[in-house]
Amino acid sequence: MPTSAARSPSAPPLVVLRGVSVDVERTPVLRAVDFEVSPGEVVGLAGSNGSGKSTLLSVLATLRKPRGGAASVLGAELGTPKCAEVRPRIALLGHVPALYAQLTLAENLRFLSRLLGRREEDADAALEAVGLAGAVDRRAEQCSQGMRRRADLARALLVEPSLLLLDEAHTGLDRHSAGLVDELVGRVRERRGAAVVVSHERDRLEALVDRVAEVVGGRVVEPVGEQR
Repeated sequence: MPTSAARSPSAPPLVVLRGVSVDVERTPVLRAVDFEVSPGEVVGLAGSNGSGKSTLLSVLATLRKPRGGAASVLGAELGTPKCAEVRPRIALLGHVPALYAQLTLAENLRFLSRLLGRREEDADAALEAVGLAGAVDRRAEQCSQGMRRRADLARALLVEPSLLLLDEAHTGLDRHSAGLVDELVGRVRERRGAAVVVSHERDRLEALVDRVAEVVGGRVVEPVGEQR
């Protein structure tokens, strides 16, 4: 089991949610959520389908403004213009890989590289790191689900996020490729960033994270003694 990040006054949390409530199409999804993630920490999120895990990730990605409560991510209060400043430091890997279907894998990653002010060679290196060096000229729509998943991991490698958000990132990956998720999380941890990982595979989740929180009825519950 990984060792959790040491908390100290000199290392404030990267994520702080206090009493956060979120409605989706007027339906309450999250209710009075308290949640905190420290630098160097990896937190797992478990829960049944529809419990609010993906909605919580969208809040952490600064893509959804809470209806109530207070929240800050990477020092930006949600709902303020500062969110636009920190968003490039956040990588969200959702159920559908964030790729342009008509572009090749290389074109997808090089486009992102230009947006980040990085070199095209950095995009090529990221694709090579996930085992896609031989498929860089293939359009995303022509790639298998596993290949698109790996390209999405390459995207996160290129971003070098301070906050990594993974929503069932292991889905669609074979046993060998699944290790890329662990490597990505490890790189974020080494940079004193943080990661929040959603997974239905409890054994795999517990092997990767420092603690597991349950999303139950729109609330985040951390079992006593769970944190390590």
